[in-house]
Formats: sequence, C-alpha cells, structure tokens
Amino acid sequence: MKTRGLFLVVLLLFLAKGYAQENKSRFSFELNSGVSFATSELGDVELKPGFGFEGIFHYRLQQHWGLYAGWGWNKLTSKEKISGENLDFEETGYVFGLQYKHPISELPLNYYLRAGGLYNHIETESTDGTIVDDTGHGFGWQFAGGVEIGLGSKWSLMPGFKFNSLSRSTDYFGTSTDLDLNYLSLRVGILKKF
Repeated sequence: MKTRGLFLVVLLLFLAKGYAQENKSRFSFELNSGVSFATSELGDVELKPGFGFEGIFHYRLQQHWGLYAGWGWNKLTSKEKISGENLDFEETGYVFGLQYKHPISELPLNYYLRAGGLYNHIETESTDGTIVDDTGHGFGWQFAGGVEIGLGSKWSLMPGFKFNSLSRSTDYFGTSTDLDLNYLSLRVGILKKF
C-alpha cells in the first residue's frame, strides 16, 4: 500500500511540474501515412513493399515528455502466389507508448522518439477481399522517430519512420504457424495541436 501511495504522489508531482512549466497546448492529433518494407519473411512468405496509416492522439506530460495512443492499419502483399493467388496481410489495431520531443537549435524544428506497444492482429485476405485467416489480437512493440516541422502555432509536418514487430500464432491453411510480422515504415504526417 505504501509503494502505491508513494507512486501516486510522485506521479502527481511529475504532472503538476509539467502544468507549471508551460502554457502550451497539451493535446494534439496526428494523421500519418507511408510505405512499409518487411524486414523478414512472414512465416515462409516473402512480402512486397506495402502501405499503411495511423491516427494518433498525443498528450504532453512535461516539456519534453508525452504519451501517445491511436489506431493503425498496414497492408503487405505476398510476392509469390499461395494456393493460386497473391495474399494480402493486413495488420490492424492499437498503438500506445511514451514520446520524447526536443527542439533543434532555434529553428521551428523538434526531433521526436517514440517507444511503445501494439495490440494488433494480422488478417490474411484473398485478392477478392475474403478473409482467409485472422490471428486474433496480441501484443507487440513499436519504435519510431522523426522530425516535427512547425507550420504555424497549431500545425506541424511530421516526416519520420517507425518499426513494428508483432508475433502471432495461427492455424494457417490447417497447419499451426508462427507469424512474425516485422516491418519498417517511412511516414509523413500532419499534426494539429489543441
């Protein structure tokens, strides 16, 4: 009980210090999109470059530290035909984590780093859109970084990258298979501060 109480006091002091430091916007929303490149095979399947997007809410705790959470979708397609057709692998679900943002000199630029988790699933779809398999949701991780370019007091351009890693087990075409989806994305986003 004492540990939980001490943790709560430290958390409240951390948040109060952040409120006292600046009167800048605490909330923001980001939409980003871009190309994705698999860094390994998915099971035994080699993947073509794909495409995805995310919508992320940000909350600034202190001057440089904040939290983020949102939803994302990413699609990669098999290079070879499987059972007579190319299959699409769609990763969808939730992202959440901690963000560090710091100014670059006196310019209207910040660099940012993010580390967090995923709660996603992988759907396998045929070319006509029929769902062949769904792994169900599970936890993975994400690392991201980039530059925030100020476009005015409330808008920013957000070029960057992200790396997602998600491991799921599934019965794939009647065979138990481990799917490790690892990919690097080059993203460009727009951020609105509130």
